[in-house]
Amino acid sequence: MPDESKAPASQTLSRGIRILEILADARAPLTIDDLAARLGVHRSIAYRLLRTLEDHGLVVRDADGRVTLGARMAALAAGVAQDLQAEALPELTEAANDLGMTCFLSILDRDECVTLASVEPRHGVASVAQRPGTRHPVTVGAPGKAILTLAPEPSWPESLDDRHRADVRTARERGWATSHDEVIAGLRSIAVPLRLPKGERAAVAVVYLSDPHPDADIAARLERVARAITAAIGG
Repeated sequence: MPDESKAPASQTLSRGIRILEILADARAPLTIDDLAARLGVHRSIAYRLLRTLEDHGLVVRDADGRVTLGARMAALAAGVAQDLQAEALPELTEAANDLGMTCFLSILDRDECVTLASVEPRHGVASVAQRPGTRHPVTVGAPGKAILTLAPEPSWPESLDDRHRADVRTARERGWATSHDEVIAGLRSIAVPLRLPKGERAAVAVVYLSDPHPDADIAARLERVARAITAAIGG
């Protein structure tokens, strides 16, 4: 007999939320067939879900029928951790412009890192977009490693392999984490951990293509951002 306690309370709602997560992670608009394949459902089911999300302005379709997140999602996101975002954005903006790199704040959401706020440099060359809402497993990428340094080793995910465990230990010793080709091929990232006043685990990070500054210098700049955010929100 199946364990009903592990089933979602509403399969339809769960699938609709999953569509929003898939679109947030996507680097380009997706077709209905793409979404159906990633959800593991028939195209007709994906279509009905999208129609409901469209009615609420959460997704939109372009002239070719490809789907992206709608403007209503931005309005909803603006209400998430408003104080934190308000205090973080000026610091992220200053660091992004100082370094010429996209600077962002990630927070732990169960077993994933979610980008809460992001700023691209004003005069950056070939800067990398890191959209709010983007998520990836905490077991990969510099933000994930930085966040894991805030947790005791026995609580690290079982899926964390030996190489990444060693990376997290190194990050804990020196105070910052790095990654290359882990989340997106060709991209580098550096992150420092940030523990928020209510105990939430987070990280301040940059993502970039080239390496104009020594890693330690970038990390030192991010540490100043983390300290400023913590001071501003009363940590």
